[in-house]
Amino acid sequence: MKTIKYLLLLVVLLGTFSCHEEYTNPSALTEVQATGTVDGLISLVNGLQSRYSTSRACPIYNYVAGAGLTSRSLIVINPGNTDEVQLEAGGSSVVGTNAIVRNLWEQSNIIKANADLVLSNVGIVADPGARSGLLGGAAIFKALALGNLAMFWEQAPIEIVVNAPFASREEVLNEAIRVLEEAEPLVAANPIPASFYSKAVAGVDVPNSINALIARYALMLGQYDKAIAAANKVNLAVKSEFRFNPTNRNPVFDVAFGNENVVRSRNLNMGLPASLAPVTADARIDFYFASRTSVDAPTGVPYYPDKGFYNSNSTSVPVYLPGEISLILAEAYARKDDLTNATTFLNAVLTKTAATDAWGIGANLPATTATTKDDLLLEIYRNRCIELYLSGMILEDSRRFGRPGPLVSNPSSGDRNRNFYPYPANERDNNTNTPNDPAI
Repeated sequence: MKTIKYLLLLVVLLGTFSCHEEYTNPSALTEVQATGTVDGLISLVNGLQSRYSTSRACPIYNYVAGAGLTSRSLIVINPGNTDEVQLEAGGSSVVGTNAIVRNLWEQSNIIKANADLVLSNVGIVADPGARSGLLGGAAIFKALALGNLAMFWEQAPIEIVVNAPFASREEVLNEAIRVLEEAEPLVAANPIPASFYSKAVAGVDVPNSINALIARYALMLGQYDKAIAAANKVNLAVKSEFRFNPTNRNPVFDVAFGNENVVRSRNLNMGLPASLAPVTADARIDFYFASRTSVDAPTGVPYYPDKGFYNSNSTSVPVYLPGEISLILAEAYARKDDLTNATTFLNAVLTKTAATDAWGIGANLPATTATTKDDLLLEIYRNRCIELYLSGMILEDSRRFGRPGPLVSNPSSGDRNRNFYPYPANERDNNTNTPNDPAI
């Protein structure tokens, strides 16, 4: 890992989203200033959010585009977008110089490194509420960064050192959970004051996001009791979101959906094969798509204009969805052979209306008719793909549920065109511990 580079890029983070004039000039704030005062640490956490959620280089754009193209949820509109074209083709077409692969890797590692600076220096903060805000915020962004690395690569570095060793994706996810679990009781015991949010970027609900992410990553690891315990602590009525404005724009709308020149949805199937596609009555189709029957005027070809959380430059993107939490509970119980509870939480998603969902995502469907474990798990997978459309999690879900994967000789086979991404070329050039790329 190019740790020196990642730490030097701290200067780019500082001042972004800052609420104080002295932080608006990134070059005016040194690492000592950033980590030596409460305002400096707040500015650094604000910078983490900016790096995570804005611009074409940010993780949000790259995991939405990457997972969407790899799962065949999205198609490339303009073949001049070479990096997106490679991901749409999959297989050996995806190479270490691909910008989406590189950006997701680099930005996640930069966020992880700079979140560690906050976590290492939060002890200087005397006020317990402000300390909760800083500790929780940094833990959330470090966990998100680690989670991205684990969802798209077989291995990744955890340590922030030159020529860092690589850890398995299971170790990376366990590290994300460890960071969150260290923060959770301290945040719960010391509520974050309004004075903290007057300086920090608003939108991310720290206590609920911590437990939602513990539940997410514990589920991926098969730690079902931990996932259930954390999910039950999440208040489903509370939104946690990345907010945008004319200066810091929603990256997916800004780059792709706002100009219809990069990628868009392939069809209304939401990355699912035809046998699992959402039924016509599913209200989530109309949440995620502006129209079911649009036609491209120059070509006469049907297309499906995207909406959902990428509907404008100011549309917020959720950190997690209430439906995800219910589906975590449904899956965890199903895998524990508690089919009664699994059915209850699956039905909570199927039968909810826009009025009963914090984000207005209703399904308006009847309760499931599935009765066996396998059938319930298939319905849970199907509803994860629909409920969490373009959340970046479909690649991880597809592997975990054992959906058909691609062949090296034919990446167009299966539900996805790659299992994991190759390691970025610039990481390989600077870290002799970089593993061999996966075949597919």
